[in-house]
Amino acid sequence: MRLDKFLSDMGVGTRSQLKKIIRGGSVRVEGVSAFDPGMKVDEDTVVTVNDHVVTYERFSYYMLNKPSGVLSACEDKHDKTVLDLFPENIRRGIFPVGRLDKDTVGLLLITNDGGLSHRLLSPGSHIDKVYLARVDGELTEAHVKAFESGLKVDEGFTALPAKLEIIKSAPELSEAKVTIREGKFHQIKRMFEATGTTVTFLKRLSMGSLVLDESLSPGEYRRLSDSEINDLKLL
Repeated sequence: MRLDKFLSDMGVGTRSQLKKIIRGGSVRVEGVSAFDPGMKVDEDTVVTVNDHVVTYERFSYYMLNKPSGVLSACEDKHDKTVLDLFPENIRRGIFPVGRLDKDTVGLLLITNDGGLSHRLLSPGSHIDKVYLARVDGELTEAHVKAFESGLKVDEGFTALPAKLEIIKSAPELSEAKVTIREGKFHQIKRMFEATGTTVTFLKRLSMGSLVLDESLSPGEYRRLSDSEINDLKLL
């Protein structure tokens, strides 16, 4: 592949930016200064930018703290999507693993690894997803048992058994953690509605072994660590 593509794929800069960086003498290939953006390299080539090694990774993995009002989609003609939160030079080929509702916030995995995405989303994988929910209305042990038993949401959908952990319960506002293994359309909201309560806030805290980094502000993202990637691949 071209040297500028190698560096662009790894998020060093846009192709136009990288042409200037390379021609300016900041890039070395196998220890030798490289000035040609079109120079041919491969995934194992040792490339440095300002003496920092840039390792080529075929697959990219990002943890995003999804903000409210953004669609979990690759593109949309009317609304901002999660990929719009990423710079153009690393946006190509990546996609969200699963979906969060437009007003739901929190953990969203973004990657270009289709195989991992398929395994994580497969119904047979039984990957736990944990959410923080705030609801109008009081939560009781009856709600806990209803979630545990496999709640009949409507005539067309009965949810698998889920775990409801009440954090705070009051007539005006309650708070709980919910663990599900499905991802049906508006599932958690519909489950609470079936018990007579309305969700006012929903945040995904974890997906399998991957836990939201609370240091990320809404809309911020970071690359996954090697250990986070390895743990996901073991699920």
